[in-house]
Amino acid sequence: MSRPQFEIADVIEQFGQQFYVTENPNLFQRKVLHALSLCRTSELGYHAQACDCCGEVRISYNSCRNRHCPKCQTSRQQFWVEDLLEKTLPVKHYHMVFTVPHELNTVCMLGSKWFYGAMFASVWETLQTFGYTKYGVETGAVCVLHTWGQNLSLHPHIHCIVPAVGQTLAGNMKHIAGDGKFIYPQKQLGKTYRGKLMDSIKRELKKQSLLQQHQALLDIAWAKDWVVEVRPSFGKPEHVVKYLGRYTHRVAITNERLLHIDEHGVTFMYKNYRKDGKLEPTHLSGVEFLRRFCQHILPLRFVKIRHYGIYSSRFKALNKKAEKKMTIKPLKETVPERILRLTGFDILLCPSCKVGRLHTIEIVPRVRSPTPMVQVE
Repeated sequence: MSRPQFEIADVIEQFGQQFYVTENPNLFQRKVLHALSLCRTSELGYHAQACDCCGEVRISYNSCRNRHCPKCQTSRQQFWVEDLLEKTLPVKHYHMVFTVPHELNTVCMLGSKWFYGAMFASVWETLQTFGYTKYGVETGAVCVLHTWGQNLSLHPHIHCIVPAVGQTLAGNMKHIAGDGKFIYPQKQLGKTYRGKLMDSIKRELKKQSLLQQHQALLDIAWAKDWVVEVRPSFGKPEHVVKYLGRYTHRVAITNERLLHIDEHGVTFMYKNYRKDGKLEPTHLSGVEFLRRFCQHILPLRFVKIRHYGIYSSRFKALNKKAEKKMTIKPLKETVPERILRLTGFDILLCPSCKVGRLHTIEIVPRVRSPTPMVQVE
């Protein structure tokens, strides 16, 4: 696969110093940007491989493995999809998207960790409430947080897949939703979700003595109809898991979307949903591009993919499919073998002769001397 002409690392290299001075990002954001700028460079070490056929030696620089890096997510996404498929119940699944009004973006920036945590809790409490009141069961969900829009604006929303099955109070598994197109009523979901999240936000702002200052924004947000997008069920569980897999390991913007970088800023492609998703170019200054990108750097150790109800760890024993698989231990695959099986790309095939196999002959680790951080005067 050829390297894109422009990368996020190029933006950081060209505009990083100016961004640090003018915007003063926090230390964790700086560490993330620093990691992305070093990804697949000699700074992180490398391993040398030689072909057993033509003898060519190939140098591969190590990846940063940061979850915000656009170059380090493809194989992780493939692995996640396969792992979840092994645990997914063989029933219909529904895809839902929970959003918040843009007025709450200001509140989100006061503390993204507690805000996103409140979103997750409110989403699951809403789904759990409807499961019990409508069907008398505890259902489950796999939820994934996204924080961006196509132009890198702040747009927090949570994608969920919900199975059409749940556990009754007696401990039995029960199919729900029947032949219905939707599992829960959309408008009622939005109202319940709004009430739960706004209650959490108000309690947190009151604790920080900030409620009165932001009450006007909360009133505007409360007056709106909150959108919970409820989509028809997928026929087979593998369809919905693979669909959700497209969202799990995405980053705010990929290198392939970058069109041009110059002294004035960054030009990139985005989908204009006001024009039916038409692809159009847009331009931001380098500092503004990095400022928006940093809005989507998640807090340290924040979990962006969460499993609830019958898909949580405490309900694993109820998944008969998983139990059956646990009795037969599969053969252990190496990472190259798994990548080949899932993607069809053989990372050990010699790119020159297309016949020989690459074998590691040298490993040079990352230099562990202190890395100089950018100082802000």
